[in-house]
Amino acid sequence: MCMEGVGHIQCLLPIIDGLRRRGCAVTAMTKPEFAPLVRDAGADFVDLYDGCPLDAADDESMPVPSRFVTFAATYADTLTARVEALSPSLVVYDTFTVVAPVIAGALRLPTVNVSANHAAVPERVIAALRVDERVATSAACHRAVGMLRDEHGIANASPFMYVDNLSPHLNLYPEPAEFLPSEDRAAFEPVAFFGCLRDRGPEPAAAPVFRPGRGPRVYVSFGTVVWWYFAEAAVAALETLARALGGTDADVVISLGNHPLDEDARAALAAPGVRVLDHVDQLAVLDEADVFVTHHGINSTHEAIRAGVPMLSYPFFGDQPDLARRCQDLGLAVPLAEEPRAAIDEQAVHRALERLSRERTHVETRLAVAQTWEAATIARRPEVLDRVVALMADRERRG
Repeated sequence: MCMEGVGHIQCLLPIIDGLRRRGCAVTAMTKPEFAPLVRDAGADFVDLYDGCPLDAADDESMPVPSRFVTFAATYADTLTARVEALSPSLVVYDTFTVVAPVIAGALRLPTVNVSANHAAVPERVIAALRVDERVATSAACHRAVGMLRDEHGIANASPFMYVDNLSPHLNLYPEPAEFLPSEDRAAFEPVAFFGCLRDRGPEPAAAPVFRPGRGPRVYVSFGTVVWWYFAEAAVAALETLARALGGTDADVVISLGNHPLDEDARAALAAPGVRVLDHVDQLAVLDEADVFVTHHGINSTHEAIRAGVPMLSYPFFGDQPDLARRCQDLGLAVPLAEEPRAAIDEQAVHRALERLSRERTHVETRLAVAQTWEAATIARRPEVLDRVVALMADRERRG
């Protein structure tokens, strides 16, 4: 089960693929836009929102995932009946899908939570949310919290339950163990490290994205969720990057993650050697890139590591600043700004690139080490899947 977010469904795809290879029948309940992804991974698709529109439950609460709490209380009974009809042995969900453990509790099913964030220790994240200027909780969400607590027995129900939604049975962490500080590990127990990368099989040769004969190939992307809250800051940073790199020998590709920009905003990004694309095949672009300017989403960060691409960090919110710092501490990235969403000028861009150039040998060496962590995590997935299958077997054994 997955409510929302390309990054979230991507963290679930390796689980779907692994269970399917074990001979399990997998049904994915998620949004229609993700149907091709889950079918490609071997799952049957069911529209989670069929007859259960999110906006009808809550179209006010901010951050948006607080609406998932309202959704859970509003549609718990309907979705429980729908899931029961599938005769499942296990519910696997990403942390933000608040309704999943509600359903599992009603059906007495074991659960596996799949995290889609870096070191998102619930106590720490909720403390930050309580002072987050974006927070505005609707009356419907407050009522939903009471329903989840009083009618469904969810003791930890809150408007921020989407971060405090771990499984008592097993939690799969989306990074190699080396990325989770040891002091944070206890918060996720029982935990196994699964990573977020999908195995890459043979792929057809893709047409080159960058143009031959130019200087450094710079790829810029701030993902998708950043645009929900911080579009103005994202556009400002992209304008600075375009001005700084336009007219140099760099070949720059900016991906908007399918976010629609108006004509004036696009015009402000126009510069020699800079191309602005609505969407790209990120894996293919990273295979060619020399530098990745990134917000440090989980998937983007680890895809860059697998491709061996040095990163310039420009985080916005949530787990991104912590993951940016972790990558910098591990020698994989160089900061573009000192604080999340901080204003940058052209000199800051040139300084960061010059530092990366000076430290490039060290960064590439550290990336090679991090690649071994990614490979080892993927190699241990069969052991983790043994634990997942054992939960189902135990449930069947106990009737």
